[in-house]
Amino acid sequence: MTLNLLALDTSTEHCSVALHANGRLYVRAAVTPREHSQKILGFVDEVLTEAGLSPKQLDGLVSGIGPGSFTGVRIGVSIAQGLAFSCDLPVYPVDTLQALAQQVIRHEPTANTVISAIDARMDEVYVATFSNQQGLAVQRNAPQMAALQPLSQQPWWAHLIQTANTLHGAGTGWSSYAAQLDPEQQVKVCEAALLPHAQDMLRLAQAAITSHSKALSAAELQPLYVRNEVAWKKLPGRE
Repeated sequence: MTLNLLALDTSTEHCSVALHANGRLYVRAAVTPREHSQKILGFVDEVLTEAGLSPKQLDGLVSGIGPGSFTGVRIGVSIAQGLAFSCDLPVYPVDTLQALAQQVIRHEPTANTVISAIDARMDEVYVATFSNQQGLAVQRNAPQMAALQPLSQQPWWAHLIQTANTLHGAGTGWSSYAAQLDPEQQVKVCEAALLPHAQDMLRLAQAAITSHSKALSAAELQPLYVRNEVAWKKLPGRE
């Protein structure tokens, strides 16, 4: 059975929505720093209207959970929670670094290893590594904070470089800090995959559903900040 799935993400300056319904893909996206709260619900309404669906006809939601902008992450997770609560929908969380890796694979299907890096400010990046397994970005190393110094100093680098044909880079961390992160230029930066997109989160969630991964309830959905000191204000009724 084909499911009607709606994905949304506001974790970075990119605000995006993707809907899979009736065998078609409907998308809206724009780079709108500081305007996500004004744009995201309008995008949701537009794709649902274009597909001829109401929110109650959705089978599930896909939410970008970060890491990224703290405010952006909170907006996206809160909107997803609100929709899930009001329509009694399951939620599939996808982290932005994995979505970036999936975007590289969408543009370059032969890419076998991706290092995703998002500018975290304060001279740091959020970074994680992924392998291309039959067209899906599968995590190799979990999201972490990394200083603006060569990634070759990371403990996972040696094994990564031994097993990868070509290293591909995705995300704003590469567009801003490639010289610091990769002074030896061993990573090929994918310029088409600098900001995460809900379309790629949708693809990852569809794969999770096929493999019978368990969805979350609205109350279980949590942001992924990576920085431990950031607090998440829980919705009323949550423990």
